Amino acid sequence: MTDHDDALPHLHLALEADGDGAHPAAWRHSGRPPGAVLTPRALRDVVAAAEDGGFSLVTFADSPLPPGAGPDAGPDNGPDAGPSDATGPAGRIEAGTRAAHVSLLTDRIGLAPVLHIAPTEPFHLDTQLASLDHASHGRAGWVVGAAAGEVALATVGGAALPTAGLVRETADVIDTARALWDSWEDDAVIKDAATGRYLDSDRVHHIDFEGASFTVKGPLITPRPPQGQVVVLVPDALEADPRADVVLVARPDLAAVAARAATARESGAPLVFAEVEVVLDAGAPAADRLAALNEAADWPETGRLRHVGSPEALVGLLRRLAESVDGVRLHPAVLAVDLPVLIGRVLPELAAEGLRHTPRPGGTLRETLGLPRPANRFAAPAATHA
Repeated sequence: MTDHDDALPHLHLALEADGDGAHPAAWRHSGRPPGAVLTPRALRDVVAAAEDGGFSLVTFADSPLPPGAGPDAGPDNGPDAGPSDATGPAGRIEAGTRAAHVSLLTDRIGLAPVLHIAPTEPFHLDTQLASLDHASHGRAGWVVGAAAGEVALATVGGAALPTAGLVRETADVIDTARALWDSWEDDAVIKDAATGRYLDSDRVHHIDFEGASFTVKGPLITPRPPQGQVVVLVPDALEADPRADVVLVARPDLAAVAARAATARESGAPLVFAEVEVVLDAGAPAADRLAALNEAADWPETGRLRHVGSPEALVGLLRRLAESVDGVRLHPAVLAVDLPVLIGRVLPELAAEGLRHTPRPGGTLRETLGLPRPANRFAAPAATHA
């Protein structure tokens, strides 16, 4: 576990906020027309509720394809590609755009869109994330997306990546991102009115990165992100533990989560979050709610822990998870139904037990997660940051 100020473990809680919820039929039980999920207000309401409720981080799933467009839009193409059933979300606005929209409407919750490595040029991906970090004053994260199937890559004229190729591409894109975020030293911007110089060109660097399938010369077109490095969250299936700030562990039971978390730590991952899907008692028993949802569209197994039951039992599950992980990303079956229960009954109980970590207004995501601000690789030792 990460070191804390006291002996109690603290859990960072993240919320996946895509669409109307994790279940493919969530929109049928959201209480609003399907197209309403695409409105700015719907997005703002969910993120504001998560921030006010005490979540450390909100994530936004995405796919290169529209929901229901084929197998590359579904969970088999990576844990964050989105549901494949045609009864899923009515549509989806690009995740980075959603995160940017709420960046100025929030002041403490982390914002982490899913951006897929294979269909996106690394330079543009890294610039978008750096810009989000500037807009949010240091609260940007990046959930590394794994869409790499034939249909997804056809959207950019590419070919499907085999598993080994995807693992290599993941490593190359993350390494490129970290190099580009360092390509401007922290004090590169000097704004010297006397000489008319905006920046010190000696403190802006080419990275000259050569990967297996691409090269990037750099530098980035924006100054270094406020956090130094955007927080990188990597699904455990991508086998990039040493490059991650947070490894997202998707396993179906507690023992498997603990074992995979231990492996991630041994590989050098600073933090490990468990992935947990939830269907809670809310107006009806959770099992009855899930049965009603499944009548419209079956919820396929995703490999994640799935809790179907009472809020009190979920608190117990989270208490046990705190013994092996630093945080949990929750995937509510129906946001409109399960999120209020999480905020009203689960998070307060965790806070009462001293188990929940609460972000402070104005803090960066790295500060919230207890991660240090990395030194710039290009800076002289005397100029590095703690």
